[in-house]
Amino acid sequence: MISVCTLAHGREGHLQNLVKGLNASSLPPRELVVAVLQDQPYDLPETAFPVRQIMLNGEGLCLSAARNRAAAEAKGAYLVFLDVDCIPHPDLLHDYAAALRSRDGVLMGEVGYLPASAPLDVLDFAALDRMAVRHSERPGPPSEPIGRCRDYRCFWSLNFAMSAGLFRAIGGFDEGYRGYGGEDTDFGRSCAELGVELFWVRGAKAYHQYHPHHMPPVHHLDSVLSNAEYFRSKWGQPTMQHWLRAFRLMGLAEPGPAGWRRIRTTREDDLALTRQQQHQPYASSALVLKQLEAEAAGEMAGMAAV
Repeated sequence: MISVCTLAHGREGHLQNLVKGLNASSLPPRELVVAVLQDQPYDLPETAFPVRQIMLNGEGLCLSAARNRAAAEAKGAYLVFLDVDCIPHPDLLHDYAAALRSRDGVLMGEVGYLPASAPLDVLDFAALDRMAVRHSERPGPPSEPIGRCRDYRCFWSLNFAMSAGLFRAIGGFDEGYRGYGGEDTDFGRSCAELGVELFWVRGAKAYHQYHPHHMPPVHHLDSVLSNAEYFRSKWGQPTMQHWLRAFRLMGLAEPGPAGWRRIRTTREDDLALTRQQQHQPYASSALVLKQLEAEAAGEMAGMAAV
């Protein structure tokens, strides 16, 4: 049986839609475990399966600790992790159950991104399929039912599944990462070091609900810098390098003898450059970085012409 695990801070409407999606599941979960990162529990729709809200009262945002706690509380032999802003397709659990019977590893399902205009009062999955788009910076679904992922850096905690025993054997997520950034890549690296295979699954689809966001995540700059240094201290090489490159081009941060550091405060123009607009289903680091690189190249050409 499958336990579904999520973590939540705010976004009550998103979590309610996640629960509604599970209510429509062709294979009901054994339970839903919610690691609650706020003072009050959520008011959630009624379900035919148990919903347990685990109240985490520690200070600060530790996504790793929240996922680990949800997994520790889960009773199922298999775990499906969904971010709070995901709505599971009715066949998501069925698809994962079939894949987990044939593969012992970490399985990552499809994700479709929804614009702000997506109608969510009543979940019409055919309509959501028409509106959802694949993220241009993520690999597409495999041509076969299950395809091997050969780059640990592609691990994505938004929508994944594995056996509870394997999660424990890996050691879960490293709780040394605080705030935003780095813990996914670290988990993928741990899998690679232990010989645990990563797989893409065709199907097992979740729909990502719109919410205002920034990419690169300038609103989490300090934790990204700190977590990048933590990853380097652990593995001997940096991570999140595309974000670090963007922060440097924006004049927000730079590397030094003691690691990356912030060099000025974040301004409104930084937020405007990176902000996801309502007509966009997702924010794109690649597009912002392309613009920054072009501007930097133009400045260099102008200086050379003087």
